[in-house]
Amino acid sequence: MEFKEIATVSGKPGLYKVLKPSRTGVILESLDEKKGKLVVGASQRVSLLSEISIYTTDEEGSKPLVEVLKKIEKEFQGDTGLGDADNEEYKAFLKHVLPEYDESRVYVSDIKKMISWYAIIHQIFPELLKEDIKESDAGDKAEKGKAD
Repeated sequence: MEFKEIATVSGKPGLYKVLKPSRTGVILESLDEKKGKLVVGASQRVSLLSEISIYTTDEEGSKPLVEVLKKIEKEFQGDTGLGDADNEEYKAFLKHVLPEYDESRVYVSDIKKMISWYAIIHQIFPELLKEDIKESDAGDKAEKGKAD
C-alpha cells in the first residue's frame, strides 16, 4: 500500500482505498471496519493523500501532507494527546509539528481532519508512516556535506 492508493472524498468522513477506475468514476473501499465499497462519480471530488499539501509561509508555499504525517509519527508514535482538545490546542499542535504553516489558510477543521487521517493510517497501515531510511540517510549526508 502507498499514499497514492489512499483517497479522501469531499463531504464524506474517513479514508478510502482506491480499488480501480470505472466507466463512471472510481471504485473505493472504506478503510473502516465495515470495508464498504463506494462508486464515486465525476461530480464528487476525490483527492489522493499523496497529492494533498498544507499551506506554509516559506518560499515553497506548501508542505506535502505525507511529510507532515511522517513527522507526526516520528515524534508522537500514535499518541497525539488531542482527545478532547480545543481549537487552540489543535493550532499549537500543528505549530509544533510544522512551525511555518500558514495560520490564515489552514483552518482548525483541516487540522482535525489531518489528525483523524493520521490515526486511521497509524492503525491500519503503520508501515506507511515509517520514514524511508535511504531518503533520510541521503538527506543527512547531503546536509552534513554542506556544513563541512
